[in-house]
Amino acid sequence: MVPEPYRIKMVEPITLASREQRYAILADARYNLFQVPAEMVFIDLLTDSGTGAMSSQQWAAMMTGDESYAGAKSFYEFRNAVEQIFGFPMVLPAHQGRGAERVFFSSLLKKGQIIPSNAHFDTTRANIEALGGIAVDLPADCANDPSRHCSFKGNMDTDRLSEMLETSADRIPFVMLTITNNRCAGQPVSMGNVRRISELCKQYGKPLYIDAARHAENSFFIQRRDPKYVGATIQEISLEFFSYSDGMLMSAKKDGLCNIGGLIALRDQEIYNCLKDTLILTEGFTTYGGLAGRDLAAMAVGLREATSEEYLEHRTAQVEFLGRELQDRGIPIYTPLGGHAVYVDADRFFSDPKRPFPGQSLVTSLYLEGGIRSCDLGSTMFGENDSPESREGIHMELIRLAIPRRTYTESHLRYVANIFEQLKEMKDRIPYLRCTYRAKFLGHFTAQFETTPVPATVLNA
Repeated sequence: MVPEPYRIKMVEPITLASREQRYAILADARYNLFQVPAEMVFIDLLTDSGTGAMSSQQWAAMMTGDESYAGAKSFYEFRNAVEQIFGFPMVLPAHQGRGAERVFFSSLLKKGQIIPSNAHFDTTRANIEALGGIAVDLPADCANDPSRHCSFKGNMDTDRLSEMLETSADRIPFVMLTITNNRCAGQPVSMGNVRRISELCKQYGKPLYIDAARHAENSFFIQRRDPKYVGATIQEISLEFFSYSDGMLMSAKKDGLCNIGGLIALRDQEIYNCLKDTLILTEGFTTYGGLAGRDLAAMAVGLREATSEEYLEHRTAQVEFLGRELQDRGIPIYTPLGGHAVYVDADRFFSDPKRPFPGQSLVTSLYLEGGIRSCDLGSTMFGENDSPESREGIHMELIRLAIPRRTYTESHLRYVANIFEQLKEMKDRIPYLRCTYRAKFLGHFTAQFETTPVPATVLNA
């Protein structure tokens, strides 16, 4: 694996609780890993959002953060970083991605309107649907096949987008594109795809906005997988990619390398003014947006550090390492690998194709056997409360092993693979789960489950 492009200057102790402790904690959490105390987790792969380590330069920036209410120096440093990396002249900070989404959608979306995307992730979908909108996924044809090799499986199906714009233009206020495509295993979107989407949007007079949480990883994959961009820098690729859009939303807890923070960036003054009024009402003044000045300063540094090729090479190499270790042990994963996580195919892992909540069964057993926390991106996160119209394009039972940035080493990841090998040997004995509670929006955060016996037909197979 590529060596870490950094030295470790501080360590945080982690402890592996006993199996008996983990069993009691899991039962008390109603088999929902979001409800497990972090101090009882040995290796935490639940999410890569805000869970990474900040650099010495980010910590130094925090020490000089300007905490002025209005016009803080830290805001202008942050604004300059956004304009240099993405090319947008106007920016509004927010406390995190879903704060930016709330400001954005509550200002620009009306009940009954349709928002097409390559695939909306959980908070984006929830914010749209909570306002009475319809979040429609238009993934590429190859996206639903975990074993099919395509360089840009995160792409949007532009033929379907064209059809939708032709038949429902009056109900579509704008189009969204998520990079990388988290719902489809962190797969990248190609430059050709965003260019074609932009052409269609211009043809029908619709703005294009990008959910850019993992933009640096997306640019890195374009550089490595598209021969036209082999010699281009991450900065050059980023500027071209975003030039095809009208604005962006971002959780800076991913490719901003921060523990907190988000943003909206725009070109249109009228839209900016509209969102500005909502931001002041709900998040804070326009030059802090719910964040401390020190957080804005750390974000300004982190946005730049995330575009470092040395950092991105190691980041993706960690994902590749874990993916290979799992494949060597016969664990089915989604390929090709993305940039922030390894996605295990829970449907192919188990023998019974009718097992309910296969992903949740796998993540709970992973915690029970190894103290490892991960996340079900199948029917627990995108389940029965979602309308068929809104989620017709995605049909996979995956669990996500999200690797926090600059946090774990090779030995940690090998341990994860070893636990999966143990689970493989006992997979037909892993209890089934039944959902006893699920909220209407973002139900996976508070869902509750109980175990049910494994059917005799499976045990005796």
